[in-house]
Amino acid sequence: MTEIEWWDYDDAGELAEAIAGDIQFVIESAIDARGSAVIALAGGKTPFPAYEKLAQAKLDWKRVTIVPGDERIVPLGDPLSNVTQLGKLFIPKGARVIPIVPKQTEDYKAAGRSADALMQDLHWPLDLCLLGVGGDGHTASIFPGPDFDEALNGPKERRMLGVMPDPLPPEAPVARVSLSRAAIASARALMIAVTGQAKRDVIEKAIDQGPSSPYPIGRVLADVELPVDIHWAP
Repeated sequence: MTEIEWWDYDDAGELAEAIAGDIQFVIESAIDARGSAVIALAGGKTPFPAYEKLAQAKLDWKRVTIVPGDERIVPLGDPLSNVTQLGKLFIPKGARVIPIVPKQTEDYKAAGRSADALMQDLHWPLDLCLLGVGGDGHTASIFPGPDFDEALNGPKERRMLGVMPDPLPPEAPVARVSLSRAAIASARALMIAVTGQAKRDVIEKAIDQGPSSPYPIGRVLADVELPVDIHWAP
């Protein structure tokens, strides 16, 4: 049974402050223990205020590698590109931010293989994986669709893969690359950042359903062995 702890905050500002502090602690601990930190950060609007606060922290940023937990297959600089937004914040601080989709391609499976090869070159497991959750229960870019089972049950050594959501989300109707469930579950620390009662209801229902959940977040969290901190604000 996965150990879940909910952390509730009064508002989004308090949520951002807490998440930034927790990420900073993980980074400092990893640098102290191993000389470097590798973290995967979620895209989307919810965590970015936390990233803005984190970017102000006095850290040895040159020892920090940041990857997006998932990425849309779009050109660098595109507004839909998660790594572009992360890079704007953290590259000026000296962090290494890895563009896991260096160019647009029609072959999303090939993009996934390329992203996986980049992940294989990193110190592993991740020191931290921060996830978001969509209103439909997806997390990272693990969506229902033709690649859903592979993302959940593919080879444990596969860290990233190409995915084609079905249906495509209207706000970003493109193929993606995503961390696999195995890569997420292997992280040394796992956090989720969400806002709104509707998403909380989806997550709680998915957790209760466990391995049989139709929601991707339920399937990802089922039987995860490390404790999971869920940071939530209304």
